[in-house]
Amino acid sequence: MRNPSGPRRLMVLGTGSGVGKSLVVAGLCRYAKNRGLSVAPFKAQNMSNNAAVTRDGGEIGRAQYLQAQAAGTEPDVRMNPILLKPLGEGKSQVIFLGRPLGVYDIRGYRDLKVRLAPQVVEVFHEYVRSFDLVVLEGAGSPAEINLLEEDLVNTRMARWAGAEALLLGDIEQGGVFASLFGTWSLLPPEDRRVIRWMGINKFRGDRSLLDGGFRELEKLTGVPVLGVLEHLGDLPLPDEDSYHVRRKKTGEKNPCAWP
Repeated sequence: MRNPSGPRRLMVLGTGSGVGKSLVVAGLCRYAKNRGLSVAPFKAQNMSNNAAVTRDGGEIGRAQYLQAQAAGTEPDVRMNPILLKPLGEGKSQVIFLGRPLGVYDIRGYRDLKVRLAPQVVEVFHEYVRSFDLVVLEGAGSPAEINLLEEDLVNTRMARWAGAEALLLGDIEQGGVFASLFGTWSLLPPEDRRVIRWMGINKFRGDRSLLDGGFRELEKLTGVPVLGVLEHLGDLPLPDEDSYHVRRKKTGEKNPCAWP
């Protein structure tokens, strides 16, 4: 899958679910818009029952809808080609380009993904052609090593898109340096190469306390730490995916059951 010339492509990956990828993508979209660039968000696959509806009646993840608003562009089904809506008992409704494809169990969807992946890449390159910048979002962790060969939303999507990626860790969850290094170290060399920067989200306190960790992390990986984002408190934003919904209901830390 060859990457044609076109807009600059950036990607935000995370060490896991809930690290703040969606909000950081929205922030980057607004920052680019304020600098006079035309910008679009993109997430190849999202999992959420909390869909938003575009002007033409198609369904996309609410995070991509918010990101489109931040970018000052019309929400479009091509921003989120695949939306999975969990139904329970290991099944999800699959939405492709805003329209239902059917209900699939995990095995059936894994087979379907193989057929959809080239279409997702084609949609991406066709959609972003008219923008100066596209900001892609990953899902969960890119280092789910049991699923790497079928990934279409994290590092493989970054390679197909020709995107440079920021790997974001959440210090509030604890063990942020281990999470960043562990994620990077589990990836094969071709996927490590797309990670150009690392960053820490949701920090409270004296940033200078992190300097020693930054130096060691850069020494171990060769990847510079781009910076630290402060904790913004409880924001009045909708929960984006099943991770947050189930954490509120059950306290589960890692509810992801689908590839």
